[in-house]
Amino acid sequence: MLEPTAIEQIAGSGSNMVVPAPAVHNPRARKLRSAVWQDFTKERRADGNCVAICNHCKKQLTATSRSGTTHLRNHLAICTTTSTRRAGKRRKLVVRRIHHNKSSADGRSGEGHASGEDNDNEGTHFDQELSRRDLVHMIVQHGYRFSIVDDVGFQKFVKNLQPQFRMVSYDTVRADSMEIYEGEKLKLQDVLFKIPCRVSISVDMWQSNTQMEYMCLTCHYIDHANDEWKVRKKILNFVHLEAPFTEYEIANVIVEKLHSWGIDRKLAAVVLDNCSGGELVARELLRVLQPRRPLLNGDLFQVRSCAHILNLTVQESWELASDITERVRKMITYVKFDKLQKFQDISKLLHVEQKLLVVDSPDNWSSLYLMFESACYYHDVLVRLAEQEGHYDVFLAATDWADVKALTEILDVVYHAMEKFPVENPTANLYFNEMCEIHVLLRTWHNSPSTVVAKVAGQMLSKFEGYWDLTRPIMAFASILDPRYKMKSIEYFFRLIYADEQFTAKSTIDVIQNTFHNLYNDYKHQSSDSWKNSSVLCYSRNSSSCMGSMYSNGDDSKTFSRITLSDARRGLDQYIQETSSGQSLKSDLEMYLEEAVYRPKEGNQDNFDILGWWKTFAAKYPVLSQMARDILAIPVSIIPLDNDARTLNEYLSTMDPLTVQGLVCAQDWLREDPEVAGSGGQANDGAPHGDELIVVPSQNR
Repeated sequence: MLEPTAIEQIAGSGSNMVVPAPAVHNPRARKLRSAVWQDFTKERRADGNCVAICNHCKKQLTATSRSGTTHLRNHLAICTTTSTRRAGKRRKLVVRRIHHNKSSADGRSGEGHASGEDNDNEGTHFDQELSRRDLVHMIVQHGYRFSIVDDVGFQKFVKNLQPQFRMVSYDTVRADSMEIYEGEKLKLQDVLFKIPCRVSISVDMWQSNTQMEYMCLTCHYIDHANDEWKVRKKILNFVHLEAPFTEYEIANVIVEKLHSWGIDRKLAAVVLDNCSGGELVARELLRVLQPRRPLLNGDLFQVRSCAHILNLTVQESWELASDITERVRKMITYVKFDKLQKFQDISKLLHVEQKLLVVDSPDNWSSLYLMFESACYYHDVLVRLAEQEGHYDVFLAATDWADVKALTEILDVVYHAMEKFPVENPTANLYFNEMCEIHVLLRTWHNSPSTVVAKVAGQMLSKFEGYWDLTRPIMAFASILDPRYKMKSIEYFFRLIYADEQFTAKSTIDVIQNTFHNLYNDYKHQSSDSWKNSSVLCYSRNSSSCMGSMYSNGDDSKTFSRITLSDARRGLDQYIQETSSGQSLKSDLEMYLEEAVYRPKEGNQDNFDILGWWKTFAAKYPVLSQMARDILAIPVSIIPLDNDARTLNEYLSTMDPLTVQGLVCAQDWLREDPEVAGSGGQANDGAPHGDELIVVPSQNR
């Protein structure tokens, strides 16, 4: 083929000189098949390299065999000449968008080619509907405003990125978002229907900035997908409640939603820390759900999160230290706003490193701790300042400082225990030891020689034990199911807590152990019922029944059922048990407790994967592994949101309740959608960005 003769004039000098290309036949020259060459002319320079000259603005771009055509398309998108815009209306460029075709004509996978070479094909083309779906997924997942599609800057960005994309309207984005919600809801319903374990729920009350009330219903469970055990947390509903409403109405709405999801018979426990009238709601829920056979007849039904217990314990007890707290606050305020320069000079003189001097915020005990802690840190500085100032009534006396340091020690323990809680999707076993340690310390502080410390610690101990008793059985069971501890933590801590009351210690340990055995027997009974069908136990007095269970006749053909080798092995186990007279067999609970505790490698104690351990040993401990799936998912280790965090932003507050529910739920569900979140399977939106709709806790947060 003869190449076209160059007709352009000199565009530069030296090596940039464009000269007529000789019309010689080159059998290796490739035909310019890409549609982009309708807008460019390919010429050869004096140095032998080729350039592509824009037919509209005459700009030169590289045109070697390795440079491809992507940069040429990019130039056309930004070329500002009138002729380019007119040509753009006539031009039908094939814009690359990878489509994963299942097969192609030559038998290879039909993946589109994303490089810059001239290899456009019918398998790679722009798809308006797919791009529209991706846009709406982005808006929902990251909480952008629907009206972003009306922003001039966003429209310009999209137009430059893909000129062929037809921007959608506000109403279309809203309708598509609701379709995403409905589609993801069906997926989640299928998951919850198929999971073989129980689920737990947490209930939180939310408000819009227009004072509309919402109830957030969140499900917690162990996911078995991809042969891995993972704790999952999914928002099921974000329901608008018409005020005023009663606790019975809240309970009825919860039951209705559980039934609609098909999990009302799978409920293990419920957390109502941020629910109005939680005690009454739990009582009504248990009454309605009693026929669904809750665990231990409902004795484990309601639990509180550890963080909520500690928050209530401090908040409801610190009033007894109000006098000393007010004096510390008055001293810090005086120094910070009236004597700061002198305070800093003394700090330098005493070589005390500078740090923040904190004044607490109302109804925030964490800031109260920081104020006490900063006061103790600057003890020597404040004492020196008091000696130099005549306002001794503002500063603390020596006896006051002793009380402040003792109270700071109490707050320090609780504060740093709370710092451990923010773990993404935590299991129920994590903080049993910490809660027991706090119990021990509260009993110790209760005997303090300081009157104010003894009063505060005594009140905290009373509150702690009242709230802890409701949750302690579940957390004790989770500790037993931790192979690193089994019964050891329970035996050690309760003997330490009740050091002066050995009978109480022994009876408490016995109650926990006996209750755990009763729960185990319930699970064992349920398991034995499910194992009695022929597809699970092959052994029978009729030797042909096993093979008969593996195949079933239908339409004169044999169809293979879902029996496995492990099912056949269970038949052998049953045969051995029935034919071994006088031979005592131990349950998996007995074997588990008799075996030594598991000791992880040194340094890996905090990174122990308890769910991975139970997945590995599920065959060895079949009944206990079922208990582990249900109990470890109970959300006693989550961090409840405070009132300010449970407020919808201004954008969501203006929407109707159905749209609010659709967006909140869909955003939560898309976080772990591999197709949306990327190769890691997790959306990278842990922190709020820009117009994010709602800050949904990622642990559980």
